[in-house]
Amino acid sequence: MKRFRRHGQESQRERLKQELFQFNKTVEHGFPHQPSALGYSPSLQLLAIGTRSGAIKLYGAPGVEFMGLHDENAAVTQVHFLPQQVELVTLLDDNSLHMWTLKAHTGLSELLEIGRFTLTGPPGAPPSVTRVTAVLAHSSGELLLLGTEGGHVFIVEVPGFRELEERNISLDQVASSVPDNYTCRRNLEHVEALQENPVNPSQVVIGYGRGLMVVWDLKKQRAIQHIPGTQQLESVWWTEDGGYLLSSHNDGSYCRWTMGSKDVDEEDVKSDIPYGHFPCKAISKIVQLSTEEGPPFLLFSGGMPRASYGDRHCITVIHGKTHVALDFTSRIIDFFAIRGGPQHTGDPSALVVLVEEELVVIDLQTEGWPVIQTPYLVPLHSSAITCSHHVSAIPLKLWERVLAAGNMQSTHYSKKPWPITGGQNLGPDPPQRDLLLTGHEDGTVRFWDASGVCLYPSYKLSTAGVFHTDADPNDNMNQGTEGEWPPFRKVGCFDPYSDDPRLGVQKIHLCKYSGYLTVAGTAGQILVLELNDEAAEQTVEAKVVDLLQGQEGFRWKGHTQLDVREEPVLFPPGFQPFALVQCQPPAVVTALTLHSEWKLVAFGTSHGFGLYDYQQKNNVLIKCTLNPSDQLAMEGPLSRVKSIKKSLRQSFRRIRRSRVSLRKHHAGRDLPCISIPHQMEIAPVQRKIEARSSDDSFTGLVRTIYFADTFLADSSHNTPSLWAGTNGGCVFAYMLRLPAAERRADEPVTAQPAKEIQLMHRAPVVGILVLDGHGAPLPEPLEVAHDLARSPDMQGSHHLVVISEEQFKVFGLPKVSAKTKLKLTAMDGSRVRRVGVAWFGSSRSEDYGESGLVVLTNQGDVHVVSLPTVKMQVHYPCVRREDVSGIASCVFTKHGQGFYLISPSEFERFSLSARCLVEPRCLVEAPTDSSTQLTLLFCPPAEVLQEIQKSLEGDHT
Repeated sequence: MKRFRRHGQESQRERLKQELFQFNKTVEHGFPHQPSALGYSPSLQLLAIGTRSGAIKLYGAPGVEFMGLHDENAAVTQVHFLPQQVELVTLLDDNSLHMWTLKAHTGLSELLEIGRFTLTGPPGAPPSVTRVTAVLAHSSGELLLLGTEGGHVFIVEVPGFRELEERNISLDQVASSVPDNYTCRRNLEHVEALQENPVNPSQVVIGYGRGLMVVWDLKKQRAIQHIPGTQQLESVWWTEDGGYLLSSHNDGSYCRWTMGSKDVDEEDVKSDIPYGHFPCKAISKIVQLSTEEGPPFLLFSGGMPRASYGDRHCITVIHGKTHVALDFTSRIIDFFAIRGGPQHTGDPSALVVLVEEELVVIDLQTEGWPVIQTPYLVPLHSSAITCSHHVSAIPLKLWERVLAAGNMQSTHYSKKPWPITGGQNLGPDPPQRDLLLTGHEDGTVRFWDASGVCLYPSYKLSTAGVFHTDADPNDNMNQGTEGEWPPFRKVGCFDPYSDDPRLGVQKIHLCKYSGYLTVAGTAGQILVLELNDEAAEQTVEAKVVDLLQGQEGFRWKGHTQLDVREEPVLFPPGFQPFALVQCQPPAVVTALTLHSEWKLVAFGTSHGFGLYDYQQKNNVLIKCTLNPSDQLAMEGPLSRVKSIKKSLRQSFRRIRRSRVSLRKHHAGRDLPCISIPHQMEIAPVQRKIEARSSDDSFTGLVRTIYFADTFLADSSHNTPSLWAGTNGGCVFAYMLRLPAAERRADEPVTAQPAKEIQLMHRAPVVGILVLDGHGAPLPEPLEVAHDLARSPDMQGSHHLVVISEEQFKVFGLPKVSAKTKLKLTAMDGSRVRRVGVAWFGSSRSEDYGESGLVVLTNQGDVHVVSLPTVKMQVHYPCVRREDVSGIASCVFTKHGQGFYLISPSEFERFSLSARCLVEPRCLVEAPTDSSTQLTLLFCPPAEVLQEIQKSLEGDHT
């Protein structure tokens, strides 16, 4: 009977797990890593980006996003939408073509690959014959023209990828039609460009590498005009009225050719080298767009003087007398222009430029051509990301104040709406307001609206103004010099160069209830900031904290601290610093937390930890945790004097020590432990937890720091407390005495040591948590005061949960008696790398939910561990185990979601919760264009013509 009951309880628990936990990778935020191709559909209003890793991503209106991945590990070199269709074609650098479609299923669209094709040449032909170099998606929506390295043009029917061999255009056919006086007729080279006549779809121009351009009639299957360019060809553009052809060349020139029925003489051509006199780089792409009134827009990429500006990445825009060279900070991949007005037939409204590190959109209708703020594809890595911090359920008042401060920083952006508007976002409104804060190498903290599918920039805080750096505050990137030629204008926000690596932000903590923020950096600096709606001028004084506490024999070999400005600094509206703590030695801050109710900030480095009262601007506690034998902790991450010999010697010593220990163990000696350093990764096998030697490096490094109101002295009096965990498996606890509220500004806060726990296995402590009498995690500071959490149970016994890299251990308080534990390492050799606390709401019952620990291991797996019983609930593979930086970057939310970097510029968002899920839900419908005309490129049989005639007559009646 007991067995049946237990079985019933287990199956009930399994059902409950399904209601609580569900793993999904939901959306990728940020900018695609290593983009390689750009496409655009004017009829669908969708943008497509292909990457070097074989991904294809589609974007429309904010929230409309799709992603596909080619099975082949090959770069996407071209993307082409089929006109008036929901299909697109990709070309990879392995010469394969792939057909994708947006298929509607249960009211939502999904991106699916529906076909693949590779050109095959005649037997024995070299690969160059079929190596595709140019693709034209014909306006009929039924044909692809594929130009090749061998100079041939293959015609393929789509979407089925059926080659129409009888319609192919061979190099011999073209060469035989070329006039005898054309100098390059014997070697036309590859097909560089294919363009359709905008007013006559049966005509296409074939541009060859050596410069010849041939207008080919698809109906008559013959050449009808030759354009004898002799410079190496880069691109062609047929003007919208069909009257002119523009060609751009590798010498920085472009030519305008008059189109007609007869061949063009080279003497009659209008040629221009915009930045000429001296040798120029190639103009890789040229576009001319007419306007309803006034001169056309001319846009081209490249063409810069080779010697002076050959390293610039520029797109030139010329409109009448206005001439600007838009200067980007990374290589240009491609660009296109969007027309405004109904059915997008009006004047050019926006220029969309894909560069290697960002997407930039220029408003062409507003004077000065300002940039339009992108709602997605924002370069998260405009300065390298160094840390992240997620805050869930932001109160409306704080949200509005942060957005207001951000809006004041965005006045240089265009007021025009985002011009790419395809698809419908059918996702529900976000249930709450969430912020993701990213710290950066240049000392900035960026606030992102992470509530929905789009990670939208809200506000940027810079900490550099507090310190003296090499940056010139008057340096304005966006302004070119008056009269400068070429007329450069810097655009884009990607700027990877930091004035001083010591500014790098390492830890962030925001209190969403009080608006206090603390930010800690690479050189031991900890800033405390508060939100101010007005600009303010103030001096920020540094309070020095000597974490060595007089220990002798140590000499810091790392970087120096940053120099604080002594004069008042004008801080803009937003978060403004009012207190600064400077750790000595100025090592990286490794742990940080803020308690806004108690007005305290706690922090740790590789040398110790401290407690700072930011109301009185006083140090409350300084504790050195440095191991006397740990000289490595004195070298710092930016040290140039670190001895390679010394680190190699230590590595070999550790390996030797571990081998000796293992030999002794196998010899049957009764040893208490096996010493294997935690820096060495061991294969995931079943084994016991191994204790570590106390002389491992960085044992004093503080990994986690935590505030709790709990029982430390006895079981009847709760008291504020501070807890710190180190790399050497040590936990320190201090009781804090806070003066009454009316005397808080005058009387000092005091701290006295209460407990010290040394874990037997000495594994690094990565998390500390106190559970109340009901086994629930203690609420955040001010959470109860804002009626957003119930008061913690102070009647029952509290429990301390210590999370080390290798196990979860529960202690009873105040005696710190061990209650239970879960050994993670004993299962599969995993080690805890990131840990968080999350609430999992049931997907079936609105009223039910459970708290749990969310854990990411060095194997890349995510686990949920129950509280207070510390039992494994579920685990899922999440990050590739080889992706060490991805694992290190992971941040969990309070509602069972997470973010980690899949590249320097992209976050992958995932969810462990069955209730909370943020994912794209969108629909793209096939365009209905009444102006589409039936174009017959090839003469069909008579019976087919009769059927078409009947169909048209039926439509008319």
